[in-house]
Amino acid sequence: MEYFMEAMRRYADFNGRIRRKAYWMFILFNVIFSIVTGAVDYFTGTAIVGTIYSLALLIPQLSAGARRLHDTNRSGWWQLLWLVPIVGWIVLIIFLAQDSQEGENDHGANPKELDLQSS
Repeated sequence: MEYFMEAMRRYADFNGRIRRKAYWMFILFNVIFSIVTGAVDYFTGTAIVGTIYSLALLIPQLSAGARRLHDTNRSGWWQLLWLVPIVGWIVLIIFLAQDSQEGENDHGANPKELDLQSS
């Protein structure tokens, strides 16, 4: 839950880098909450809760995705591949699942190395 809250605190921050674990934990909690809101919509017979939740999380999802792509030294604009069915999705999931680029890149210091130095 800590990773989800961190992504929400940085909801409109498209700069910097985010670790792979933090990104995927954010996605996991987002999927869980989406299932819950879908169940609420199903039982109430409306689509209001799910729609509001999806719209509220649109910018945080894009910013977390951009920071994750920055961690692999790619531009956040690669997220436009979500608009290309199947092939674009596969390529983007591979990009998002790759390990961090070692050392500093154009988008900042490696978050893995920062975590090791602070502990």
